Amino acid sequence: MVRIGNGGGFWGDSQDAPVELAASGHVDYLTLEYLAELTMSILAVQKQRDPTAGYATDFLSALERLAPQLLARKELQIVTNAGGMNPAACAGKAKEILARGGATDRRVAVVAGDDLLPRLDALIAAGHPFTNLDTGQPLTTVRDRVVSANAYLGAQPIAQALERGASIVITGRVADAALTLGPAVFEFDWKWDDWDKLSAGVVAGHLIECGAQATGGLWINWEEAADLANVGYPIVEMEADGAIRLTKPAGTGGAVNIETVSEQLLYEVGDPAAYLTPDVVADFTSVRLKDLGNDVVEIRSARGKPATDTYKVSIAYRDGFASSGTLLIFGQDAPAKARQCGEMILKRLKRAGAGPAQHLIECLGAGDCVPRVVKAAAPPPEVVLRVAVRDPRKAVVERFAKEFAPLVTSGPPGVTGYTTGRPAVREVFAYWPALVAKDVVSAVVEVV
Repeated sequence: MVRIGNGGGFWGDSQDAPVELAASGHVDYLTLEYLAELTMSILAVQKQRDPTAGYATDFLSALERLAPQLLARKELQIVTNAGGMNPAACAGKAKEILARGGATDRRVAVVAGDDLLPRLDALIAAGHPFTNLDTGQPLTTVRDRVVSANAYLGAQPIAQALERGASIVITGRVADAALTLGPAVFEFDWKWDDWDKLSAGVVAGHLIECGAQATGGLWINWEEAADLANVGYPIVEMEADGAIRLTKPAGTGGAVNIETVSEQLLYEVGDPAAYLTPDVVADFTSVRLKDLGNDVVEIRSARGKPATDTYKVSIAYRDGFASSGTLLIFGQDAPAKARQCGEMILKRLKRAGAGPAQHLIECLGAGDCVPRVVKAAAPPPEVVLRVAVRDPRKAVVERFAKEFAPLVTSGPPGVTGYTTGRPAVREVFAYWPALVAKDVVSAVVEVV
């Protein structure tokens, strides 16, 4: 059996979870998942500004605190996609931290090859159009604004890095579940065409990739999850035949039961019968769950089919500027007053010749958070007015940011909450999903 725990579901997740999982003594592998589509575009811009940047810096903070555990437990290994757009630089910093902590015997490996941006024009010229999966448009329509293009690699290079003696594997963009599947394949010597076992590994990885979402976080019956402030992060105990048990460290809060596990199993899934990954097409409808009690759920019977011949590619491109601001509106008929205030902002922008291409007015507290789902029984006495705009012209968005403060004295009575200055103007990075043939992408594994 191998125990794999995940101490982070995104960049910005709990700072304590990785350390607590490692200190529990119940994990052989600690995975840390930092990347999302937006994260990659942020990291790409950081790297453009500074060639030594472009990775998830939270990992280095975690590694500083994990150094004592790495010294005390030689069997503990780490697999993370913290490398982002610059896994080599991240690995270099990691080596420095390990050296300061006395863990100089720990070998660090880098998995790269996912970054297609340097080759993008050559690939397009060779007949790979990177067609948008949603719109059907070719990438050439936005090519001059692209800032990042990364293929979702699979688990094979992670397993190769472990075979070469690495105890810390730092990747760029890989499929989230690959962080778990790679160690499982390495430990059990699974074959890359044993689709059912690979599917079991993907199920395990998918269940823990979002951290505490499998252990009581985001659970519909969250009131039944004891001590969510001390929620335990997930651990999968995997066996060579593909059997899985999902649990959490003893003494931690949260809950592991049929509901928490099944909700996470179907999280961000299009077709449950065909969950596409670089290594296998997993059939989640084949999975059987059994509650063993004491925060342990058994998962069996995963079935899989051969993987596709393409990688998914996450592409980000510059798409204008945006800003959003809020004000507190109180008094009689607050929602109507708030909407009128929002319209005043837009009218003043139009009068100034700075009408935005897109806008949104929301009254938070009056049902606008989830429109037409939850309605207030009576008009609330106060709401939060949120106005957002987006436009290709930065000057338009900057002018918008200057129109909130005047409402405090030139709008109706009951306008307040303007205490944090003008709203920030930020660049928008749009998402372009595409596919590319696997035979033009090569993963690179390097032991630092």
